[in-house]
Amino acid sequence: MPKLSTQHDKAFILFHTEGCHLCEQAQALIDSLAMEYTTQDICDIESLAEQYGIRIPVLLRQQDNSELGWPFDIEQLTQFMGA
Repeated sequence: MPKLSTQHDKAFILFHTEGCHLCEQAQALIDSLAMEYTTQDICDIESLAEQYGIRIPVLLRQQDNSELGWPFDIEQLTQFMGA
């Protein structure tokens, strides 16, 4: 995985792209839990676009590089967060 910018010091990264309605739904679900995360537009890094292009939105847990792919619900998201 490529080195991401220093803004990615949060425990979770949501890989998305602009204009993706599924990404917006995932972000709203994550926001409803008030969890701390950052976002990464896959179009900003070519290798991310190749890796996640047809899979976004994907939530990455940086601690162990585990991924939660869409679709997911509140229960799955809560379990993924380790709550």
